[in-house]
Amino acid sequence: MSQYLLGYDLGSSSIKASLVEVSTGLTVASAQSPNEEMPMMAVQPGWAEQDPEMWWEHVQKSTHACLKKANVNGLDVQAIGISYQMHGLVCVDKDQQVLRPSIIWCDSRAVSIGNEAFKLLGEQFCLERLLNSPGNFTGSKLRWVKQNEPHVFAKVDKMMLPGDYLAMKLSGDVVTTASGLSEGVLWDYSQESPAEKLLDHYGISKGQLPTIAPTFGIQGKLATSAATLLGLKAGTPISYRAGDQPNNAFSLNVLNPGETAATAGTSGVIYSVTDKNAFDQKSRVNTFVHVNNKSVGTSNSIRNGVLLCINGTGIQNSWLRKNSTGAGAAYDYDKINSIAATAPIGSDGLVVLPFGNGAERVLENRNIDGSFHGLNFNRHGQPHLFRAVQEGIVFALKYGFDVLQEMGLKTNVIRAGNANMFLSPLFREAFVNTIGAQLELYDTDGAKGAALGAGVGAGIYQSFEEAFKGLKKIRTEEVDASKAEQYQSAYNTWLNQLNKQL
Repeated sequence: MSQYLLGYDLGSSSIKASLVEVSTGLTVASAQSPNEEMPMMAVQPGWAEQDPEMWWEHVQKSTHACLKKANVNGLDVQAIGISYQMHGLVCVDKDQQVLRPSIIWCDSRAVSIGNEAFKLLGEQFCLERLLNSPGNFTGSKLRWVKQNEPHVFAKVDKMMLPGDYLAMKLSGDVVTTASGLSEGVLWDYSQESPAEKLLDHYGISKGQLPTIAPTFGIQGKLATSAATLLGLKAGTPISYRAGDQPNNAFSLNVLNPGETAATAGTSGVIYSVTDKNAFDQKSRVNTFVHVNNKSVGTSNSIRNGVLLCINGTGIQNSWLRKNSTGAGAAYDYDKINSIAATAPIGSDGLVVLPFGNGAERVLENRNIDGSFHGLNFNRHGQPHLFRAVQEGIVFALKYGFDVLQEMGLKTNVIRAGNANMFLSPLFREAFVNTIGAQLELYDTDGAKGAALGAGVGAGIYQSFEEAFKGLKKIRTEEVDASKAEQYQSAYNTWLNQLNKQL
């Protein structure tokens, strides 16, 4: 009888569930819910919230769809893993009831709070002990609640990340991980414990943090009530949890210094592993505890992930698709890609700055919005517009990648899942030749990575090597010297325009 692992990927657009067969390490079925993107609430400019109960509803729907598609009995699922959108805040009371909508990753309201803490606590203290500015992260978001919604804060028993909330709904236990606390800039790397000085500064009680559990290990067991709703077996271990970017790196077997992963979904990320407690003096990129850091109990070595994030990548491409029509209907992505490919490299001077999804860390938490520059009504058409959007996203990633290089994180190969914007041949070409590194695409995704992580955490797999036996490389993209020169010229034009805006 076959046995399976179940992985969830709690994104801001949808919830994805994947079933992985233990013996082969291969995905037998995946399902996502909803089919269209989940809504975000933006009551004020720069705000972004979601209802956690909506996540739970779609966890149930994606689970049922996945089991049905695979024709698998839920009793054969041996372990559950969770990947989730990073940096979000969920507040619950002592009865585990959600007190307000989740303030999610791209919400910018706490920027000034983090900036003030950076100065008052001391920049060197924050960089050397937290490896980041407190910035617009989870701790700063909870401080915003304390300042602006004191009636809510007074009821907060526990603050959680989105993945902690999902685990709570599954098990009834409120736990988090060291990696998760580092996402909220609530982790002191020198002490390898919660950042008490920052907590004290923000007026957050250490007791409001969940209990810390290992990234790989039994973090809770599926409660009878949740098992009934999901069609699974009560007592099934929840044995892995990680934010979406550390988990994406894990799903690509990116675990060692110098190894680098990338994604280009709603946001775009380059995530590079280091064996140092490294930081950027301007906190333009951020360091987090990686899934196999010694702090999470899987090794005796430092393993941190340095993350460059561009908020407006796939969401900009999605905006473009929704607002582009042909013959009265919105184009699909394949059509947009084919039209874009007819324009020359550099889009004939048309420049797009893809910063329309909140404050950007790589721009030192500025919010400069998305914009188009150099548009000539006599020269530019739809192909130039479509291409300039994809090139603008790549150029923004290059801008941040150079910060990683300045920190000494050198890489010649970047791994990514064969998904989202990496499905576009034009995007891949621009990415490889602008970044200047080989690109390897693999048949994996966040939900599958979470499932494999659960297999490791439950002891079903005895090593990472065993877990990745089914990882398959789909393609490799190499740098083309002649195209690289053209892309460098186009990037310089883009960079000049960005500098004018800053």
